[in-house]
Amino acid sequence: MLRFSLLLLLLSCTAHSTLLGWVESPGYPSGYSPHSSLNWSRCAPKGHTLSIKLIHLDMEDSQDCENDAVKVFSNGNLISVLCGQKEYEELQSSVNPLLFSSPGGCLKLLFHSDYSNIKRHTGFKGFYTIQDFDECNDDTSNECTQFCHNFIGGYHCSCRHGYHFAEDNHTCTVSCTEDLSGLNRGEISSPNWPGTYAEDANCEYTLSVEETLQLELRFSELFDVEQNRDGQCIDALRIKTPTGTLGPFCGNTPPPSPLLTYSNHIKIHFTSDGFGSNKGFSLQFQTRDKICGPAVTSHSTVTPLKTEYDRGQTVTVTCDVGYAVNTKGTKDLLTQYESTCQSTGTWTPIYPCTIVDCGLPLIEDNSILQLVDSAEQNTQYNHQIQFNCSSTYYTLEGDDTYICNASGEWISARGKAEMPKCTGVCGKPPQYISSAGRILGGKKAALGEIPWQLLIKYPNKGGASLINDQWAVTAAHVVDGVEETSLTLFGGQVDATLTDEHTITSERIIIHPGYKKGIASDKQTDYDNDIALIRFTTRVNFGPNLLPICLPEVNRGVLENEYGTVSGWGMTDVKDKLRFRSRFLKYAHISAYSQPECRNTPTLPSHNQAMTFTDNMFCAGAPGKDSCAGDSGGPLFMPMLSLSADEGPYYLIGIVSWGAPCQLEPKSDYIQKGYYTKVENYVNWIKKTIEEKKP
Repeated sequence: MLRFSLLLLLLSCTAHSTLLGWVESPGYPSGYSPHSSLNWSRCAPKGHTLSIKLIHLDMEDSQDCENDAVKVFSNGNLISVLCGQKEYEELQSSVNPLLFSSPGGCLKLLFHSDYSNIKRHTGFKGFYTIQDFDECNDDTSNECTQFCHNFIGGYHCSCRHGYHFAEDNHTCTVSCTEDLSGLNRGEISSPNWPGTYAEDANCEYTLSVEETLQLELRFSELFDVEQNRDGQCIDALRIKTPTGTLGPFCGNTPPPSPLLTYSNHIKIHFTSDGFGSNKGFSLQFQTRDKICGPAVTSHSTVTPLKTEYDRGQTVTVTCDVGYAVNTKGTKDLLTQYESTCQSTGTWTPIYPCTIVDCGLPLIEDNSILQLVDSAEQNTQYNHQIQFNCSSTYYTLEGDDTYICNASGEWISARGKAEMPKCTGVCGKPPQYISSAGRILGGKKAALGEIPWQLLIKYPNKGGASLINDQWAVTAAHVVDGVEETSLTLFGGQVDATLTDEHTITSERIIIHPGYKKGIASDKQTDYDNDIALIRFTTRVNFGPNLLPICLPEVNRGVLENEYGTVSGWGMTDVKDKLRFRSRFLKYAHISAYSQPECRNTPTLPSHNQAMTFTDNMFCAGAPGKDSCAGDSGGPLFMPMLSLSADEGPYYLIGIVSWGAPCQLEPKSDYIQKGYYTKVENYVNWIKKTIEEKKP
């Protein structure tokens, strides 16, 4: 340990003790040999600089000194690259003045020669030495504000008479901090008034009187505090009160007199920089009874408005537009309150007026409706938010941009307060090449061709139509007597044997109140109001194979010979007198019949009287085409399913309800006739029921 400490001491002494001497190239003056090099460095102590003065330079000359060169660095920065031959006078005038370090810095000299020289060169020689650095002649090296005194290795500062050092021991200032508390009158002026005030002044005068009094200031007409040409304060006078700061004041115009502070405790603060020859200020202070000023709280106005108010006077405080009273005790949005001037010169009560914040709007949980960049939304007054639908299978219904108004409500650009909704894009399936097959023995539908078609397998087999992401519509007789939560539906498929596609469970079954429940199906003659709604336990995810169908307009009407398409998994074939239901979804194009034709209802074999026809029904069919058993509850939609991309959207016009027994092997001229629930008569009931059953 002793040897190590001694070594460190010797190294330290070596670095700073040899501070003058010669530095020369290898072999000087006989000449340096190829591949010669020299690495030399020295450092100056604090407050000194190190310099090199070359007296001789004779080296091989080359472009940019690529061959032989001597390089000089100051604190790691390259300051000179030398080669060739230079006379002593040139070295003294143009080279040596550059070869010096910063105060306390280091110089490093690197020399190298390449592999050969045409002739032998003597090299270089220079003398290095240290010298004291005069900080007082360099404004960037000292921080003295008045006097600077240089000594070997450093400097110190001093101040003129009447000044003293600040905490940094460089800045000269004056003693001008004074506590005048308890005085009801007196005079305060800038240092050396009425002469030129001191540089670098930082004066603070404290005044404090009884709580029921306020301090009044009267300035002399002579007011001279330095400012720049733009009117900005270079030196400044400020008056600080518990409620705020008056000023800064500068220039040649004094503050208004008398200046009421509305406070019994103030601090007068005066600052100046290190330059200027201005006179400053003088003021007299005295006390008077406290009054209240016209400002109760920020972002508000008062009524009646006066310049001052006496004790006991009351005003109405009204928050600015977009601000509200923050009482922290009520949820109501208040914009006004009353406040009374107290003997202490303060208003009571004082409630802040804070900017109205509408908060993020309430939208349904798990909704497709989303806020654009909701994490970065500003929900305060006059700011905007935007909505969009996160799925391409939905469209935004309503305005997309809303503004937070002064009442704390989100209002659209058209003045609507109701939030927008995302509704499923209805009746727009992908385009497929369709074959006009029949349900009875027809060809199967392509996947996604009728994406609103749902299959009910049990407890009763039938169909249903998807009308939004949480509701389907079917025939009442299909779900009559079925327990609400036991119904299972399947969507997004055409093969009835599949069970791994979209499985949907029911939460509610709502049968139209006008439907006669509980009648045995083989005896029933009245299917009026044969319609029911099914609410799902969870929302379904729309996709290309699962999309809703549109509801028709109220009072649309069904025209005679108007074509539509009916679809389902009902009976399509017979073998050995056994009827088979279709494994695959099928559809057929049929047309509506006239009212007289529809009123000519059949008498079913199991009934003793004809079936009932009402205005809530219509009938349709075509030669050899009809819905059949197992199709009940499924859709009849218009326009007719088409190859054209311009067709649609498709509307749910009818629901498969009842009819005469299907002729599975009909004659070619046999006209099938099925009866359908007229959906247009129930659109208002559907919408009202869905709205009322929202969670």
